[in-house]
Amino acid sequence: MITLRELTKVFGQQVAVGGLSLEIPAGQIVGFLGPNGAGKSTTLKMITGMLKPTSGTAIIAGHDLATDPMAVKRSVGFVPESGALYESLSGLEYLRMVASLYGIAAEQADARIAEFIQFFDLTWDLLTEKLLAAYSKGMRRKIVIISALLHNPPVLLFDEPLDGLDVNAAMGFKTLIQTLAKQGRTIVYSSHILDVVEKVCDRVVIINQGKLVLDGAPAAVSAANGGRSLEEIFTALTGGDQLREKAENFARTFTDHGDRR
Repeated sequence: MITLRELTKVFGQQVAVGGLSLEIPAGQIVGFLGPNGAGKSTTLKMITGMLKPTSGTAIIAGHDLATDPMAVKRSVGFVPESGALYESLSGLEYLRMVASLYGIAAEQADARIAEFIQFFDLTWDLLTEKLLAAYSKGMRRKIVIISALLHNPPVLLFDEPLDGLDVNAAMGFKTLIQTLAKQGRTIVYSSHILDVVEKVCDRVVIINQGKLVLDGAPAAVSAANGGRSLEEIFTALTGGDQLREKAENFARTFTDHGDRR
C-alpha cells in the first residue's frame, strides 16, 4: 500500500530525509518514530504530496506520487501535528468543506459527519453555533481527525494524533484505528508516546537524521535487544543515552549551585 524507494528531501545543504526505503502492506499499523528533526514530518508531507521529494519514488495505494499526485491525495487521510484549521468557520462548515473537496455529496457527507459526532461525543449545537477559534484543543483535534477519515481513505497518516485528547477519546481513537487496520487500512502512526506505540502498532520504524535505523515488530525488536523496552532501544539508537547523562550532570551542577547559596 505504501512503497518508498530511496526517498530523499534536501533543503539547501541540509539532508532532511536521505534515501528512505520502506514497504508497508495493507492492514498494518506502523509506528513511525524518531527524535525531533529526524525527518518524520518531512516524510509524511512527501507521502501526502505536500512536499516534493528531491529524489526517489513513492507509490501510494498504487499511485505514483510523481505522475499522479491528485490520486495520491484522494487515497490518503492526514492528521498533521499542527492541526491547523480555518478558525473563521464553524466545525460543521469546515467538515462540509472538506467533504466537498473530496467530492462527497452533501447528504452523504452529513450522514458521515453525524456518525463521527456520535463517536467522538460531539453535538450538532457545538458544530453549528461555535467557530473553530472557540474550540478547545481536544475538540479541534477531533475535527482534524474526522476530516482525515471523512472520505474513507485506504491510507491514514497520523502525526501525534492523541495530542489534546482526553483519556476516553484517546482510548476510543486507538480502538478505532486498530479496527480500521483489521478492515485493510494502512496506518502510519508517528508519535513520541512510545508506550502507546508498543501497544497499538504491529511494526516499529525508527529513523534518525533522515536514515532508517530500525524496522521490526515491537516484540521481535525487544527480544533482539535483550528484552529492553522500546524507549530504551529508541534512546540507544538516537543518542538519548548521552542526553540522559547530560541531564543528570546538569541536575547535579544546578543542585550544587543552590547548596552554595
